[in-house]
Amino acid sequence: MREVVASIEGEYRRYKQLGEAAFAQLADEQLGVSGGAGGNSIAALVWHVSGNLASRFTDFLHSDGEKPWRDRESEFERRTVARAELDAKWEQGWRVLLSALAGLTDAHLAQPVAIRGVALPVVDALHRSLAHTAYHVGQIVFLAKALRGGEWKWLTIPPGGSGAYNQDPAREKPPARG
Repeated sequence: MREVVASIEGEYRRYKQLGEAAFAQLADEQLGVSGGAGGNSIAALVWHVSGNLASRFTDFLHSDGEKPWRDRESEFERRTVARAELDAKWEQGWRVLLSALAGLTDAHLAQPVAIRGVALPVVDALHRSLAHTAYHVGQIVFLAKALRGGEWKWLTIPPGGSGAYNQDPAREKPPARG
């Protein structure tokens, strides 16, 4: 049975799509532009989300989620990247996550896993990771919108669009796979 796991997976997929739709609106040279006041660029956020997902979900049920091979600090370095490099990095982390989720059932939810030596149930680790990912995808969307300005194409309900949205609210959430 995968009702809870499938629900969490569906939310991950929704945030993955939001991030992709946001940075797809940018030119390559905008991917490395920081948000000002020491803020992160979209490239840095993609490196961080990917690194976090790869670390947390590699050997998810059997090893600590903070892997010794992860260099978290380097994820935030300023970088200039081409679209293909950004897309490949993004997919790298998501591939690890989605592969780990595919092997989970709701029976795993109470099993303990560790993150930085702290044990917590799988369900808590999933919610923690989902919230972390959503937080950074929100930053990606905010920064992309600021960089696009008046050329921004809304990803969810545009101003004045609530009525139309309410006619088809299911379009926002992709179906979970698995």
